[in-house]
Amino acid sequence: MIGRLAWKNIWFKPLNTTLSIILLTASVAIISLLILLQEQFEKQFSSNIDGVDVVLGAQGSPLQLILSSVYQVDAPTGNISYSEAKTWMKHPFVKSAIPLAFGDNYRGFKIVGTTPAYLDKFGATVSQGKIFQSDFEVVIGAEIAKKLNIKVGDKFFGSHGDAAEGEVHEEFAYKVSGIASPTGKVIDNLILCNIPSVWAMHENHEHADENPEHGEEGHIHFEGDEHEHHNHEAAMPVSEEGKEITAVLIKFRNKMGFVTWPRLIAQNTKMQAASPAIEINRLFSLFGIGLQALQYLAYGIMLISGISIFIALYTTLKERKYEFALLRVGGASRLQLLSLVLFESILLCFVGFIFGTIVGRIALFLISSSTDEEYKMTFDPFAFVWEKEGILFIVTIFVGILAAGIPAIKAYRLNISKTLANA
Repeated sequence: MIGRLAWKNIWFKPLNTTLSIILLTASVAIISLLILLQEQFEKQFSSNIDGVDVVLGAQGSPLQLILSSVYQVDAPTGNISYSEAKTWMKHPFVKSAIPLAFGDNYRGFKIVGTTPAYLDKFGATVSQGKIFQSDFEVVIGAEIAKKLNIKVGDKFFGSHGDAAEGEVHEEFAYKVSGIASPTGKVIDNLILCNIPSVWAMHENHEHADENPEHGEEGHIHFEGDEHEHHNHEAAMPVSEEGKEITAVLIKFRNKMGFVTWPRLIAQNTKMQAASPAIEINRLFSLFGIGLQALQYLAYGIMLISGISIFIALYTTLKERKYEFALLRVGGASRLQLLSLVLFESILLCFVGFIFGTIVGRIALFLISSSTDEEYKMTFDPFAFVWEKEGILFIVTIFVGILAAGIPAIKAYRLNISKTLANA
């Protein structure tokens, strides 16, 4: 009975009710969105640096080196000598070293020259086919295979650089030897091959002027297809002499390497050793300042919505005192009147919370669509952060209780005889 009365009463003045719900929805949506963004952003970034103590790469911005080499979301700081890097990869402090070579893409997805250890680092396996064993064989990330419908045995031509519109390398076709298992990490959006494939491709790129017609967008060939212009055999073996790579992912045997390497590398080479943990913590700090400011804004909006609910309940109290008096005459207790007013406010806040949660997830879906296309980073709008969102729910309900406090007490203290006498 109280529930039905409360629902009818909150729509007694629909404009006030609508305004209160909109304000609550906006505040809850912003806070919910920020909670999900922060939680998933930090989780994704933290999971990708597992097993990497430092990144060895060209001098420049340490953060740029980390973002480009670990997360594949920025341009590299440059290239380093492979022979020099190999010397440090064999250092007694080093437990494992995974070299990386960039330079090409297929439809915006990076082609990364590396070793099979790169899959192990992310906990990925080859779910279909086999690992790359010869030049121009590639393992496709799970998300790429799904989005582009690529299968084992398919062939395609990569494009120079990071842009999908780059010059197409039609000298050699990549052949899909395997499809990686999904991991939810950056490897899902990468195309992996051996490093000699990257070297061979770019040695041929030096002669690109001889083939000006190769500037169209990259395309895919399926098993059995013959290319109209080229029918090359596999590339000749490429010498390591004078060759360059982009970066090396280093894991140390003990903490001594972590402490001493940045200084050793800086003093003895033209390279740098950047720590993913340090740089990502700095990024989180900057990111957290912006999130905190937005959270303060959202809680301010929630406070305004609470004031709006209070004003709505308080201003209608005078008009409803005769209704309350009749309810008391009809057998309603003082406690029931107090509960009625409180329930109205809590019901408003509950509706605002539900709408806000839905709107927040719609916003996250739209953001995820944008980041997936540009940065190959996705967010799950259906995920729940129970602890933080539970606290948000409690805060929302508490705002409703506070807003209804004074009107509810006035309804509780209503003098029946005096009210009816003045009717």
